[in-house]
Amino acid sequence: MKANFGAFCTLVLGIALIHTKGLGQKFQTDLSPTQTSDSTFLEFQKRLEASKKHPDQPREIVQSHIGLGEYYHALGLYSEAMDQYNGALEQMGTDLSDTLYVTLNNNIGRVYLSLNNFDLAEQHFTDTMNRSLELNHSVGRANSMALLGACYEKQGEYDKALAYQKESLLLFEQLEDKHGVAITNENIGSIYEDLEQFDLAHQYFDKSYGYVKDSETIEEVNVLNNLGDSFRKTGDYDLALAHTQKALGIAQKLNDFHQLESAHKDLSKTYAFMGDYEKAHAELIQSEKYNRAMLMAQNTNQLNVLQTIYETNKKEAEIQLLKEQNKVSAANQNLLWVALFAIAAILTILYNYLGRKRKAKIKIQEYKQRMLKAELDKKAIEERNLQREVQLKTASLSRYSLHLSQKNKILLDLANTLRNIASRRNMDTSEKIKALVKEIDFNLQQEHEWDEFMNFFKEIHPEFIKKLSTMSQDNLSPAELRLGMLLRLNLTSKEIASILRVTPDSVRVARHRLRKKLPIDQKEELVNFMIEL
Repeated sequence: MKANFGAFCTLVLGIALIHTKGLGQKFQTDLSPTQTSDSTFLEFQKRLEASKKHPDQPREIVQSHIGLGEYYHALGLYSEAMDQYNGALEQMGTDLSDTLYVTLNNNIGRVYLSLNNFDLAEQHFTDTMNRSLELNHSVGRANSMALLGACYEKQGEYDKALAYQKESLLLFEQLEDKHGVAITNENIGSIYEDLEQFDLAHQYFDKSYGYVKDSETIEEVNVLNNLGDSFRKTGDYDLALAHTQKALGIAQKLNDFHQLESAHKDLSKTYAFMGDYEKAHAELIQSEKYNRAMLMAQNTNQLNVLQTIYETNKKEAEIQLLKEQNKVSAANQNLLWVALFAIAAILTILYNYLGRKRKAKIKIQEYKQRMLKAELDKKAIEERNLQREVQLKTASLSRYSLHLSQKNKILLDLANTLRNIASRRNMDTSEKIKALVKEIDFNLQQEHEWDEFMNFFKEIHPEFIKKLSTMSQDNLSPAELRLGMLLRLNLTSKEIASILRVTPDSVRVARHRLRKKLPIDQKEELVNFMIEL
C-alpha cells in the first residue's frame, strides 16, 4: 500500500469528506467545498444550536452532533470529535434501535482506528456489526465488516482482514451498492498487495476501476494509483507510468494536495526503477512541495477552527454576561465576578490548549522533515552506488579494448610468422600453413568483436556518438566515430593502431583530420575534448 491507513486521501473542508485508504468509508455533509474552515464550523454550530431548540426531536440533535463530530475528525481534532459523539450518545440514551446508532458507533470506532487504538476500534466495529444484524441494517453491517477488515489489516492479520472484506463485498453486491463494491474491491486488492500477491491485487483493483472509471473522483485517483503500484512492482513500468500519470491529471483537476503528492511520489519511484534519475528527482521534489502544502493547509485549518471555537465561546460568554447584567441588581454583583473569573479560566485553558497543539504540530513536522531527509540521504547513497557501477563498467570496457588490441597484435604476429615459414621452399607444410594464414587473415577481417565492443561502449556512454556527430559540421565517417570512441577511452595511438589494424602514423593522420572537423581550441587536447564531451 502506498500510504498508511491514518493518512487522509483527501480533505475537503467544505464537504468534510474523508477517505482513509483501506477503510473504504466516507464522512459527508451538504456543505459547499468552497466554504472556508471557520464558516463551515459556524454552519455546523448553527445547525446544532437550532436543533437543540427542539428537544422533542432528539434525532435532529443526534444528527447535528454526528455532523460536527465528522467535521472535527476530518480536521484531525480527535478529542473534539469524541466530545460530539459522546454528546450524541447522551442524547440517544438507552434507545439503540435507531440506525443512527450504527453510524455513530462506526464513527467512534474510526476515531480509535485513526489513533491506532485497535482494541477499542475492534470492539466498536464488532458491536456495530451485531447491532446492524439485529436491526436488519445491511448497509451498516457491510460498513462495519469493511472497517473490521481495515482494523485487522493495520495489525497485519491479513487472513481475518480478507475474510471480513469479502463478506462486506458480498453484502454490497447484494445491495447493488456500486460505490461500496468499488471501495471494497480496492480494499481487498490492497491486502493482496501487502501480501505481494500482485496478480490477485491487480484483479481486484481492475474490478474496482470498472465502477469508478471516468468519474474523475478521489476514488478513481486512488484506484489508478493502486493499479500503477501493482504494475510497477511487477516490472511493467510503461503501464505503471500511464496509470499514475492519469491519476495525476485527475488530481490536478480536483486540486487535491494529498493525491498530487502521492502521484508524484509514485512517478518518482517508477522513473527510478527505469533508471531515469533526473525525472525521478524532479518528481520527488514535486511530491515534497505538495506534502508541505498539504501540511500547511491542515495546520492552518485546525488553527482557524480552534480560533473560531475560542471566539465563539468568548462571544457566548460575553452575551451571557450582558444578559446577566440586565437581570441582576446591585446585590448580585458577585455573580458578575464569578462570570468574569469563568471567562478568565476559559481563556487560560484555551491558551494552554492551543500551546500544546502548536507544540504537537511542530514535533510532527520535525519528524516528517527527518523522514524526508532520511529518504533523500538514501537516494544520495543509491546515486553514489550507481556512479561506482558506471566506473566499474568503464574500467571493464578499457580492459576489453586492451584485450582486443593484444589479440589483434598476436594474430598479426602469428600470421607474419606463418608467412615466413610458408616462404621456405624445402618444407612440405607450406600449403597447410598458407591455409592457416588465409584463415587468420579472414578472422582479422571479421567485425563481430568490434560490434560487441560498440554495444558495450553504447551501454556505458549512450549519448557520446550522438553528441560527437552533432558537434561536427561535416558528417563523420564510421572510421572517425570509431576513433572518437577509442580516444574517449583515453587509449594511446599505438593501442588504437593495434585495435584498428593500421599503423600509428595512420592513427596520427586520422586524429588530425578528425580534429579539423570539430570545434576544438588549438591549445586543447583532442583526448580531453572527447573525455569532457
